[in-house]
Amino acid sequence: MKRLVIVSDAWHPQVNGVVRTLTQLREQMEARGVEVTIISPADYPSAPCPTYPEIRLALTYPAAVKARIEALQPAFVHIATEGPLGIMARRACLKNKWRFTTSFHTRFPEYLRERLPIPLAWTYGFLRRFHNAAETCLVPTQSIYEELTERGFDTLRVWTRGVDRDLFRPQADIDLGLAHPVFLCVGRVAPEKNLEAFLALDLPGTKLVVGDGPDMDELKRKFPDAVFAGKKEGEELARHYAGADVFVFPSRTDTFGLVLLEAIACGLPVAAYPVAGPKDVIGATGAGVLSTDLQEAALGALAMGRVDPDTTLQGFSWEACADIFEDILTAIAGAKPQLGHEANAARIASAG
Repeated sequence: MKRLVIVSDAWHPQVNGVVRTLTQLREQMEARGVEVTIISPADYPSAPCPTYPEIRLALTYPAAVKARIEALQPAFVHIATEGPLGIMARRACLKNKWRFTTSFHTRFPEYLRERLPIPLAWTYGFLRRFHNAAETCLVPTQSIYEELTERGFDTLRVWTRGVDRDLFRPQADIDLGLAHPVFLCVGRVAPEKNLEAFLALDLPGTKLVVGDGPDMDELKRKFPDAVFAGKKEGEELARHYAGADVFVFPSRTDTFGLVLLEAIACGLPVAAYPVAGPKDVIGATGAGVLSTDLQEAALGALAMGRVDPDTTLQGFSWEACADIFEDILTAIAGAKPQLGHEANAARIASAG
């Protein structure tokens, strides 16, 4: 059986797009006969990330991460994040000449700039060096592919996303006890999500926020007429989607936004800015309105009425996501070993 090691600084109990993507990828790859091991902060002592306490930073050292990977004898290594574990895993792979892939999930430079006066060029320079060492860097959309290509990233491939259509589905007669129309936003309540742009809109009915985060208390105080439902998961989250009328996505920095697919799967039209993520999803599905005027987009989406996920979500599936990943691993496995490292490459291949 082939062995795949995925190294990620983001893992359960975190609730975000990275964790959902990797969870689905593991399930899909295991169904295809691949043994998957996740190396995450759960394996080590950890400390809370400043400003993101729910994110834990692994407290370990490079030799320990290298030894863990060596003990697993993987055929493939995928580094999903650029945090402490990702950096140590990359170092181990380069030192041992192990081929590896990476993925770009988060606009870390923009998120960091929200908190500290660090130039984007500095952090993108770090990320470019990090990802260009990989055989392939997987990116979520064509828009992100083009942006990163302009910044000098050169091993990119678009890696689509999916949605659980059994969980996220249209449901009739869901009553959230709120005045309609209900304009819903789901996500972390934090500065980079740009929630104020949504909450400040002059809209009829109810503005509903589902999620938790450091800005919750301040936004409740500033926007007392909005409804803050807190974090929801599973069926309860699906009910909140199904009971709303429009999904509003005010973020300008998300690389994809899995919540867009979840909303569409529940029949909601989407209102968003014409930026990477929404531009790719709405451009592919037609299930919403994009505008630099978010209020115009929200009212336009309301006028659309509910959408049909069976026709709009074709091409967005976790099976398609795994197909791309498997294709990349197959290409790497069939590649000629790098000169001078045949014995090491043969050892890795024999682990399959």
